[in-house]
Amino acid sequence: MPLDIKARKPAWLKVRAPSGERYAWIKQQRKTLELSTVCEEASCPNIGECWGGGTATFMVMGSICTRGCRFCNVNTNRNGLPLDPEEPAKLGRTIAAMDLDYIVITSVDRDDLEGQGAQHFADCVKAVKAHSPKTKVEILFPDFRGDKDLVAICVNSGAEVLAHNIEVTRALTKKVRDGRCGYDQSLSVLQTIKEVDPEAFSKSSIMVGLGEPEEDVIETMRDLRSVGVDFLTIGQYLRPSKKHIALEEFVHPDQFAEYERVGRELGFLYVASGPLVRSSYKAGEYFISNLLDAKARGEVWTPAPATVVPPGHSDAARRRLKVLG
Repeated sequence: MPLDIKARKPAWLKVRAPSGERYAWIKQQRKTLELSTVCEEASCPNIGECWGGGTATFMVMGSICTRGCRFCNVNTNRNGLPLDPEEPAKLGRTIAAMDLDYIVITSVDRDDLEGQGAQHFADCVKAVKAHSPKTKVEILFPDFRGDKDLVAICVNSGAEVLAHNIEVTRALTKKVRDGRCGYDQSLSVLQTIKEVDPEAFSKSSIMVGLGEPEEDVIETMRDLRSVGVDFLTIGQYLRPSKKHIALEEFVHPDQFAEYERVGRELGFLYVASGPLVRSSYKAGEYFISNLLDAKARGEVWTPAPATVVPPGHSDAARRRLKVLG
């Protein structure tokens, strides 16, 4: 049974108010800079941890999405806002002023644009690299309706990590995502990353709490590994408003720990799985940064190869931990 939007959150979903010298410094810097962060606009619970660690997430190409996924709180319309040709330069200057070590650039879907904004994405990466060469860049990009040439533009942009979110399990895709999205289309985008650059690091994310069986989540993890995804995040869905798809459960931290264990067993190089994890959660995690540094030095770290993992790989007890607040 769906949870009421006012249902009391369990203790593990409560966070402390952000604090710390680095957080305070970045917040002060934000008052004079040209772009806002997704961290602030989405009231992300991890803002103190991420800003304190020198990471932040920025959304480009406007705040209006041309799709209407039932979990997302972004405004939607047939046409988005006109692109700002100065946005890449503004982004570069903003990130340089904030002195960030690792940033994520994401965007709304722009089906209304010729090229769906892929080149704008690439231009943003290049501008960041020009203004702040030390900053590692992850881009979280749309599916571009499966157009491999557009995906290739992002892959060749110079970003160190290339992300596209599968979002939910196959069974939930039509219920949760816009009809122009697709489970297999997202897998194809992730596979294209490796086809364009086999040495690239790819990343994806899954939301849970929508009533999905554990075996479906593991099936999705297995599908992501089959197209060579290296990094995975799994987090709790929280309903933005009564207009959005209902929350079915607060998934227990023990279940998240089990997903992380299975993910490592499947061969992901990095798995972040927890109630407060978001797709750009702790983007500058030491592991990912160190792995990228090792790759730059020509050391032995390599992206995880695609693999096929047979069903029944884990003999762990299957459990459903439903906590109703």
